[in-house]
Amino acid sequence: MTALSLMNRLLMAAITLVGVAVIVFVLLRVVPGDPIAMMISPGASEADIQALRAHYGLDASLPVQFAVWIKAVLMGDFGTSISLHRDVLSLLAERLPATLELAAAALVFAVVLGLGIAVIATLMARSRLAPVVDTLNGLFLAVPDFIWALALVLLFGVLFPVFPLSGRINPDVSQGFHTQFYLLESLFTLRFANLLDVSLHMIMPVLALGLPLASIITKVLKQALAEAMVQDYILLARLKGMSRLRLVMQEALRNAIGPTIALTGVQFTFLIGGTVIVERIFAYPGIGNMAIDAVINRDLPLIQGLVLVFGALFILVNLATDALVAWFNPRMEA
Repeated sequence: MTALSLMNRLLMAAITLVGVAVIVFVLLRVVPGDPIAMMISPGASEADIQALRAHYGLDASLPVQFAVWIKAVLMGDFGTSISLHRDVLSLLAERLPATLELAAAALVFAVVLGLGIAVIATLMARSRLAPVVDTLNGLFLAVPDFIWALALVLLFGVLFPVFPLSGRINPDVSQGFHTQFYLLESLFTLRFANLLDVSLHMIMPVLALGLPLASIITKVLKQALAEAMVQDYILLARLKGMSRLRLVMQEALRNAIGPTIALTGVQFTFLIGGTVIVERIFAYPGIGNMAIDAVINRDLPLIQGLVLVFGALFILVNLATDALVAWFNPRMEA
């Protein structure tokens, strides 16, 4: 990716983020419901209500409110949560690492599983088991992540209680962390008891998020491998005596991986969005779970901060995807 291409992408990313900020700001103020009404006590006077409204800057016109908010955001001030009475930025910094670790683990799981099944399906393309693999993959593809989450709760949380049902870590081993990246910190500091506990809490959410994505990766990569296997360079390598396994892994996979990366990047953004429901089901303390609480409480500053964070994550994922695709296939570089 050239410097000019990178600058263009960063400029478009900034414009997109500004557009997201404008849309969410306007929508939150035109939908029915008054966040101040949810905070006041039954006996509050009109003066108390107006004072509270002024405190959160809701007494000014929409353009003035937006100008004040965007100026504060540019200075690193996302406001104060109406429902939690805490700085929004500190809340995001506290919850975001949990969601990032969960989404990253689900992505790694999905890529490894999807790539493995696609390669195996390509190797056994002419066998009788090939339709079985396609049928099972289609079945997995049809089940959304929240259904997987509920099924896993029933199976491994109720019928066969193997994994923890909720939370991120057992409170008995949660002390002594210096960051909110529990999984990475436990791994790098070789605290294996903590690493095991964090991993056990992540297994079911990771499976719920990763299985649908793995099915998509399998379908796309299998199709790309099938198209690559009939190309002239593959036929030439086969005539030279190269085994089918080497043909797939060494020749076909290298050319089929580009489109798969592009689609995986797009699907990863949906995976991040899927953490909202999955985190709620497993009471996982990430920004997805917090987003539902913020919407229920109509916490405007927190919702605005969360939407900006989700928007920034989507943009960064797309930029990273473009860079990976260009690296694997320089001819696609803009």
